[in-house]
Amino acid sequence: MRSSNPVFSRRGFSRDNGYAGFNTAPQAGGAAVGTQGNPYAQPTGNPYAQNPYAQQYGAPPQAPATTGRMTIDDVVLRTGTTLGVLIVTAALAWALLPVDEANINRSYGIGIGAALIGMVLALVQSFKRKASPALILTYAAFEGVFLGVISNIVDNRIADGAAMQAVIGTMAVFAGVLVAYKAGWIRVNRRFYGFVMAAALGFVLLMAVNLLFAVFGGGDGLGFRSGAMGVFFGVIGILLGACFLALDFKQVEDGVAYGAPREEAWLAAFGLTLTLVWIYMEFLRLLSILNSD
Repeated sequence: MRSSNPVFSRRGFSRDNGYAGFNTAPQAGGAAVGTQGNPYAQPTGNPYAQNPYAQQYGAPPQAPATTGRMTIDDVVLRTGTTLGVLIVTAALAWALLPVDEANINRSYGIGIGAALIGMVLALVQSFKRKASPALILTYAAFEGVFLGVISNIVDNRIADGAAMQAVIGTMAVFAGVLVAYKAGWIRVNRRFYGFVMAAALGFVLLMAVNLLFAVFGGGDGLGFRSGAMGVFFGVIGILLGACFLALDFKQVEDGVAYGAPREEAWLAAFGLTLTLVWIYMEFLRLLSILNSD
């Protein structure tokens, strides 16, 4: 399955097999594993066949972790590391870059610069064939600086306590989607994937139009993202982020089940981080609108 993110497309665990990973399960017996049963399968067999377990069993879901296959623990560790770097740099930016009248322009400029660097690094990783831990962690560091500055500005100048509320909201969405996905209430299939991709494309195009609208002073400089329309689009953005979390969970599940190599856990961490940052920013923007005069 080729999973994507509201901000950036990424290769994930796909091997250019389209939707082959939807509604499939690992199959025992190397000969029985084909492009319709294994999202990692290629015409010549399992691309991870160098793994002795993959050669013998067609990448069984219960192979020992020592074989170099990705596990849930690997994903949790890498995601925790990536988010930890982001949180640390965000806290440092909050503490070291004041947003009072005398320093707000400088701090805001540093935050925007960090955001642009983080965007470039994320794009580079998105188009790389393999995960680069150093690149992913550097992205997280710069993204943390941006989030720390923006959160400080919103929290101190627009809505007191907004940053913590946005964190709680993001955690609640993550937990809610995870429970719904594990319970089977959310089924990530071909139709779901197509719907989310179409909705994301429409949302991105709308934001591009909104940016042009805002440049000319529409919506008090915020374009469509102000007032009642801003609240509406903020809710849509959060819901869209929740849908991408479901795609991320499906990506991780397929990677573990079909024997993705351990290093691809960094791609899972990268994707989850992008999605969580998206949701956090939508919450922060929504709270800013609701608390603005």
